[in-house]
Amino acid sequence: MAHTVEKIGGTSMSQLDVLRDTLFIADRKDNSLYGRIFVVSAFAGITNLLLEHKKTGEAGVYALFANADSDHGWHEALDRVAVAMTKAHDAVLDHDADRERASAFVQERIEGARNCLIDLQRLCSYGHFRLAEHMLQIRELLSGLGEAHSALVTTLMLQRHGINARLVDLSGWRDDGEVTLEQRIGNAMEGIDPTVEMPIVTGYAQCAEGLMREFDRGYSEVTFSCLAALTHAREAIIHKEFHLSSADPKLVGADAVRKLGRTNYDVADQLSNMGMEAIHPKAAKTLRQAEVPLRVTNAFDPGDPGTLIDDQPAENPGVEIITGLDIIALELFEQDMVGVKGYDATILDVLTRHDVRIVSKVSNANTITHYLDTSLKAMRRVEKDLAARYPQATITSRKLALASVIGRDLSGLSVLTRGLQAIANKGLESIGASQGPRNVDTQFILERDDLKPVIKALHDEFITNAAQTLRKAA
Repeated sequence: MAHTVEKIGGTSMSQLDVLRDTLFIADRKDNSLYGRIFVVSAFAGITNLLLEHKKTGEAGVYALFANADSDHGWHEALDRVAVAMTKAHDAVLDHDADRERASAFVQERIEGARNCLIDLQRLCSYGHFRLAEHMLQIRELLSGLGEAHSALVTTLMLQRHGINARLVDLSGWRDDGEVTLEQRIGNAMEGIDPTVEMPIVTGYAQCAEGLMREFDRGYSEVTFSCLAALTHAREAIIHKEFHLSSADPKLVGADAVRKLGRTNYDVADQLSNMGMEAIHPKAAKTLRQAEVPLRVTNAFDPGDPGTLIDDQPAENPGVEIITGLDIIALELFEQDMVGVKGYDATILDVLTRHDVRIVSKVSNANTITHYLDTSLKAMRRVEKDLAARYPQATITSRKLALASVIGRDLSGLSVLTRGLQAIANKGLESIGASQGPRNVDTQFILERDDLKPVIKALHDEFITNAAQTLRKAA
């Protein structure tokens, strides 16, 4: 089929009325409107209210219910979700009938979820039932509310403007039985013809696998990639509120960054490792295996083709993007480590148990250092466990940062040497640096305060100066 599967993130969804004119309709007419399947996220902030704030950790309905000393906290949080949902759809729908229908939908789903949680609390007041055993299902139930709401609102808005839009609700609301993700998508898409209608699909899909068990809040991209693969899409497209560029324009200047334009899934994986996801790694793997190329575009710049991501190598070596993140360095020093196996496996077991994400690591004869994307609170628990396992070891944690130079092919560019020199030329210092034989990324370990100026220095060296050299040669 010659259709595309396209995903819209939560931040962009909050400007749905703008997207109607720039993305859904634009200059398209009649049949040219179709051939596109859209997967939508919840409106910005809604999932934070339903679960917990992604950045600050502030409790939402789920977190309050999980730690409830009384009913008041989570009930009030659920009321706040209803208010926020109503405010979100009132801002983008311009017809009273559509607003009323959306508000009725919110009330039905919110009250349905409330009754479910009340019944579960009552059930678990009996000794044979444990609330902890149901918390993952509760998390999924609550998450699905956000996407079901945004998908309905999108469908109503498009239908009001003459588009044959069709709501495809994968959230499993009041469904009987248990199905796999592929079955859920296959059953929902049966009988739908994207050439004459526009499916609006929920980013959350209820399934036997339990998407949140493995992907937590990355589930919408997994749904998106599976849908693209199962329907043999010509292309999978993610619409963001910015272009995928050579660096953060806030750090290096809007005039200095350049749009990537073309890269591959190797680079996408490296970006994910740096917390700058173009797409979830599992979703990228699904698209890669199905031979579906991915395009990342700016939702508000519809005339620009964005950046194409496929599995093709670079024609020539080159740096494509400079990025970085704050990390914590966990160092375990043990004099007796030399020649003894098992230290690394034990550390990995502890980090896995505390759900701590590893960004990179280095080791020598008696020291293993992991660079981690986590909080100091989590690190204290990790240190305690490791100290119990290795009471003679010296275990330390240190707040640092990591800057990464990424490209499909960095061979022959002397990135490690030039990068260290560029950092030194700015009067800064790299605490550590590494480059693997695959030549897709080079990492520099830094003091946290140095991260922003180092990213700019590296961007000047590998992007700005390289572009100037090419212009001179031309």
